[in-house]
Amino acid sequence: MHIPDGYLSPQTYLPLYGVAVSFWVIAARKLKRTLAKKHVPLVAMAAAFSFLVQMFNIPIPGGTTGHAVGGAVIALILGPWVAVMAVSVTLIIQALVFGDGGITALGANCVNMAIVLPFVSYGVFKLVSGKSKQGWRLSIAAFLSGYVGLVITSISTAIQFGIQPLVAHAADGQPLYAPYPLSIAIPAMAIEHMILFGLIEGLVTMLLFRWFFMHDREMIHVL
Repeated sequence: MHIPDGYLSPQTYLPLYGVAVSFWVIAARKLKRTLAKKHVPLVAMAAAFSFLVQMFNIPIPGGTTGHAVGGAVIALILGPWVAVMAVSVTLIIQALVFGDGGITALGANCVNMAIVLPFVSYGVFKLVSGKSKQGWRLSIAAFLSGYVGLVITSISTAIQFGIQPLVAHAADGQPLYAPYPLSIAIPAMAIEHMILFGLIEGLVTMLLFRWFFMHDREMIHVL
């Protein structure tokens, strides 16, 4: 899901950098106010977990990659604002040290994986679980939160580079950045994540959620 350099125009990546920075500032302020000192190591562990699951990075048609992110389970256990910071740190390290995801596209990648994913997943869990405390319903809600969150994130990513032929092209109509239109980008991203990567994200989210629910449910932010 990492967008590389050269795929987004400045008209796209600069506003997305602005969105990402705004969320980082809000997240930093919220965590400074609410995060207990004993939970600080968990934030580092969350970033490490996200880094690990993103290592299984598979190129897919359309100019990007497919993989799980881990942002959904972080949002459920530690809260979406913690997920914003943890996944963003992971993406920054990947871009700067490992060349995974472009520097110009870093804001876009953070918007997709560190903002859209955690908040969509958190919302889906709340919607599906309601006020239920039954383990089976919470497990279904956890799975769907990971699955739907990642699929929506893949579509968000596809839209960003799929609109490039419309917003940035030469006088003769040739795309200056990502050459794939929405008709290619959205199916390529959405289908792969619906049939494979979304299922992985959902399963990982459900299994880890169940573990915390059985052993340390007071730790779970979403309950």
